[in-house]
Amino acid sequence: MHPIKSLVARKQNYTISHFYKSKYAKKLLGLKNSKSGKTCVVIGNGPSLTNGDLEKLQDLGVDTFATNKIFKIFDEVKWRPTYYVTEDPIIVKDITNEIGSISCDHKFIPINVIYDLNMKVKDAFLMNMTYNNNPTENYGFTDDIHNAISCNGTVTITAMQLAAYMGYQKILLLGVDHNYSKMIDTNGNVVEDKTVKDYFSDKYDEKIKNELTHDVGATTLAFMRVKKYLDEKGVEAFNATRGGKLEVFPRVQIDNFFREMSEK
Repeated sequence: MHPIKSLVARKQNYTISHFYKSKYAKKLLGLKNSKSGKTCVVIGNGPSLTNGDLEKLQDLGVDTFATNKIFKIFDEVKWRPTYYVTEDPIIVKDITNEIGSISCDHKFIPINVIYDLNMKVKDAFLMNMTYNNNPTENYGFTDDIHNAISCNGTVTITAMQLAAYMGYQKILLLGVDHNYSKMIDTNGNVVEDKTVKDYFSDKYDEKIKNELTHDVGATTLAFMRVKKYLDEKGVEAFNATRGGKLEVFPRVQIDNFFREMSEK
């Protein structure tokens, strides 16, 4: 390896292994409990997501987390997320240019991916992401994101973890359909249903749709552990998705939530 590249690699490895000492950790620590007692909505990219719901969230001033290729809907709505989160190296590599142009308050991206792809995202919060194949009881949830945060099957869980870390008291899921045209069920079987729409838009990447088999069974278990963790921390989590198959969290009607927020 070239001496300069070797030096850079050693510096990067040191930063990751001592992340809690880094400037990136201090930046994340500044967010801890900064939104104490507030409500947020974590946006999924499922087919139930509607332009109208996003516009209503914008009008009501509700804080939102959005992920991955949510920008595919930007030309249809004035809504923009408060926070943007992405973690999958394959997806990040595919949308590097788009990430830089997303307008939001904060972006959260793994420092591991930033280093691997040699990319820069102005003002991003960099996370020390661990890709955990043998999760703990809490499935990687932690109170010290400024040290490390675990990837557990879906970026939605990462967004929920960030929300809890920031102190949000109530977290609503919207557009988290938890249902795909090709997926692995709770029994480990591959199930295919070509009538199922995977994402909110046909403009979403067909390559992902054709090549990716979502392990919904494992993700369901992950969501169950998430609920246990949040319950213990006194954080309320609800599923406000219109339909879908995620039944881990109590269901609420998003229209009722809109009415409640309008009356405040």
